[in-house]
Amino acid sequence: MYQASVPRIVNMLTNLSHLLDKAQAHIETKKWNESAVTQFRLYPDMLPMSRQVQIACDTAKGVVARLAGVDIPVYEDNEVTLSDLKQRVAKTMAFVEGFKPAQIDGTEDKDIITKRGDVETHYKGMQFLLNHAMPNIYFHVTAVYTILRHNGIEIGKRDYLGKV
Repeated sequence: MYQASVPRIVNMLTNLSHLLDKAQAHIETKKWNESAVTQFRLYPDMLPMSRQVQIACDTAKGVVARLAGVDIPVYEDNEVTLSDLKQRVAKTMAFVEGFKPAQIDGTEDKDIITKRGDVETHYKGMQFLLNHAMPNIYFHVTAVYTILRHNGIEIGKRDYLGKV
């Protein structure tokens, strides 16, 4: 469970941080409005790029905390700049990297309950990790990638996949 979670999550957060670096370099070169970049979206009813970063981080810290049975840190969702977003990613990565295999291994059958509003969803650890959390992290990192790429940021597949 540890190998299927922590290293994969750290890899995706590392790549997400790299995407934000590339966006920062692009806006500095092109003299773009940074707040416009953080609010980019692919479609009017889609969440903006900044929110995609926040959700990827929330999912990352939430899955490892739930599996390890510790409290999930609460972040304020007040990031405005790319630097703010990079700090959130770094803070999340530090939290995730703080877990040891013994805290997460053996949680395949652990009962996990998530709650959105009044709706509870029940999972087992493996199901939660592989069928909910990891796809959710990949989805939101992919959304960041596509939003940035669609708006002309010079990134490619290698930037998304990273070097691992």
